[in-house]
Amino acid sequence: MLYRPAIEKRLSAILAGVLFLFLVGCAAQRGPVLYPNEHLISVGEGEARRDIEECNCLAENYIKSQRGSEAAKGAAGGAVGGAIVGGAVGAVTGHLGRGAAIGAAAGGTSGLIHGTAKEAQPSPVQRNFVDRCLREKGYEPIGWK
Repeated sequence: MLYRPAIEKRLSAILAGVLFLFLVGCAAQRGPVLYPNEHLISVGEGEARRDIEECNCLAENYIKSQRGSEAAKGAAGGAVGGAIVGGAVGAVTGHLGRGAAIGAAAGGTSGLIHGTAKEAQPSPVQRNFVDRCLREKGYEPIGWK
């Protein structure tokens, strides 16, 4: 019985840390870097940002049917992995069922967060779509930051 509060406190701390890292990762939005060609110089930074946002929206609408599955896959995989690890820890501490349940919850949460974070970053398809859209508008994308 002495082990349970310590394990639950550790799991809570781990989940809080994972959530913090997820939120920090989402704060840094990435986007294309444009070569300063004549078109960029003539339209200015404000217009270029609006064009980048428009191309991003077009890309998201075009590929949104593929989204949502990554988060679900991550949560399911994390729950299974967490249940296995939690079951092993529970077997050692004498609480197999409780350990598996806690592990499944922690793994599912972590998998969901990882899957959601993965979706938040542009896929190679989205990057290519945005780059092509920008080239058609006269910009020269040279990479992503």
